[in-house]
Amino acid sequence: MSGPAPGPRPRAWLPVALAMFAIGWGVNQFVSLLVAYRRDEALSALDVSALVGVYALGLIPALLVLGPVSDARGRAPVLRVAALVSVVATAVLLLDQLWALYAGRLLAGVASGAAFAAGSAWVRELSGPAFDPTTVPGTGARRAATALSAGFGLGPLVAGLLAQWAPHPLTVAYLPHLVLAVAILVPLWRAPETVPRATAAVPLGRAVRVSSVREPRFRRLVTPVAPWVFTSATVSLAVLPGLLVDAGGAAAEYAVALNAVVAGLTLGTGVLVQPLARRLAAHDTRPAARLGTAAVLAGLLVAVGYALLPTPWLLLPAALLLGAGYGSCLVAGLLETQRVAAPHELAGLTGVFYALTYLGFAAPLVLAALTALAPYPVLLGALAGLAALTLAWTTLDRRTA
Repeated sequence: MSGPAPGPRPRAWLPVALAMFAIGWGVNQFVSLLVAYRRDEALSALDVSALVGVYALGLIPALLVLGPVSDARGRAPVLRVAALVSVVATAVLLLDQLWALYAGRLLAGVASGAAFAAGSAWVRELSGPAFDPTTVPGTGARRAATALSAGFGLGPLVAGLLAQWAPHPLTVAYLPHLVLAVAILVPLWRAPETVPRATAAVPLGRAVRVSSVREPRFRRLVTPVAPWVFTSATVSLAVLPGLLVDAGGAAAEYAVALNAVVAGLTLGTGVLVQPLARRLAAHDTRPAARLGTAAVLAGLLVAVGYALLPTPWLLLPAALLLGAGYGSCLVAGLLETQRVAAPHELAGLTGVFYALTYLGFAAPLVLAALTALAPYPVLLGALAGLAALTLAWTTLDRRTA
């Protein structure tokens, strides 16, 4: 392990960003197949919601442990192992057994937990002046968020379209990720390490204690907004398309393709909104956070109407709004995290941030379980009320420290 290589290497960040893109693809390719699994494998809404949620069981511990490990031992070993585990996860999903779906989703969670904290920190460091003297502040966060979101968006779009029209859909849909994930391994192994050798002497027990979580701005500005990143995305991807299937009708015949389009719109909008969010967050992340929570609120209100009358004409604008909320909240939280993190805790605090975002992956399971008490329009309305409270918090908080 070594520090930055001498001399400028302005594209050194690219293989790392591509690895994050590939791992993000592998994580989210599954969500556009939820309708196909319900149609072809007769899985219940609770089954598919649990398969979305089990991913977080692997992800959150990996984020909280392996982010700090990469601060102490290096980015390269953590991300390289994550890339290999991502390949294994997709190979397990190809077995098409219920136990294998749970195992593959759990492994995908471990891979992404290992990758996203270490990868975000690595991209930021490789985007710094030591490698690219022309870079501007915030470029690393934007590159990491864009790579992650692009993988999140293209993975389910491609997988869902293949699942709608390709033969052997629940096999063929996974093959593009296998090719992509293997292809990025060679350039990833050549990416330069950014963690100095001297940090290897830091005991791992001390490294995993991330003191930056006590920063007031992290607790006040990041913690309330972070869960909306994937709450908005998973409601759009895993909850709303299923309501169209349950309603029946002509649109249900093409529900798998529509699920893929919803995934592409949600996560594609999340990518497209990020330059605007970064400009809003140039000096203060609260304007970007307000944009994000306002978009989430608007998307959930449209979703309430859609739950009352499931139709593609309401589903698509809900996906666009929820995607805008996802992308803006992601950029706002990631930038604020990188600003307040101590230099030796960058990946560790980034891991805490991503762990908070992935609490949103529980939203589909919680909503499905609560349908025993209230219908989806009421539940989505309650979720909109929580989004309104978060928007009020980000609007009213004017403190500078």
